[in-house]
Amino acid sequence: MSTDRFADYGRPRKVDGGLRARSARGAIGRSWWSRRFLEVLESFALGTRLTRGRSYARAGQVLTLDIAPGRVSAVVQGSRPQPYQVSIALQPFPAALWSRIEAELAGQAFFSARLLAGDLPDELEELFVAAGAPLFPAGVDELTQRCNCPDFAVPCKHLAATFYLLAEAFDADPFELLHWRGRSRAELLAELRARRVEATGAAASSAPVVSEVDDETSGVDVAAPLGAARALAGLSATPLAESADRFWLPPVPLPDRPPRLVTGPDLLLRQLGAPAPAIGGPGLLERLRRAYRAFGPADR
Repeated sequence: MSTDRFADYGRPRKVDGGLRARSARGAIGRSWWSRRFLEVLESFALGTRLTRGRSYARAGQVLTLDIAPGRVSAVVQGSRPQPYQVSIALQPFPAALWSRIEAELAGQAFFSARLLAGDLPDELEELFVAAGAPLFPAGVDELTQRCNCPDFAVPCKHLAATFYLLAEAFDADPFELLHWRGRSRAELLAELRARRVEATGAAASSAPVVSEVDDETSGVDVAAPLGAARALAGLSATPLAESADRFWLPPVPLPDRPPRLVTGPDLLLRQLGAPAPAIGGPGLLERLRRAYRAFGPADR
């Protein structure tokens, strides 16, 4: 009998319905947080080992991926009939530390607005570092990597494929990075809204509320008047008979132009993702990004 424990290794078994990396070639990761995550892993001298799992990630060998506070779990199909169980653990932030971070975030309108809009600004990493809670691991020893395959390398192909799919999960939903660190999207946004309402005090509680929709992904502050309600909040009610001749006129003077949300010039491009190859692919996205930055935020 052969003593070579790798003698039965071969090409990975094909699977249907696996999680395929969206990137068919080149680098994986579009957003700053996914690219930063992979850069951190490569800085631990894992770069060449990570590439072993890139073909697995693109072939759909990762069957499931689950992100929970402190742990990422995956099932990866290799060359053997039984898929391998993979886990990547990273210590979540304790509740007291999260409370301090949430106070910092709620105290700065820039961060609150961007998070409630579903975006993670680049400056967020600096805020977490300043609070003593780096978003990304500082060393490879902070990651506990486990796979029940017989390969002694760490990371093995199955762990590496999981890292790539995890980076793309951060692309699809940046809040998954914060979830891994101990706070789900729903918990974080609910806490930010509560702290903003508490900070505004009686002014927020007495303001007319137009929408009661509790949608954690909408980015709408349900505690503030919206749209026309903001303009009409200070007007007294007028009997219909006295206002019929002014029905088609605005109740208050309209501004010269509607207000705009000041954002980075390429925010929309980052939300839309890469165009299809038929219209230019990632190259078109980069040309558009340079054009947006060249034109800048000047009024037109």
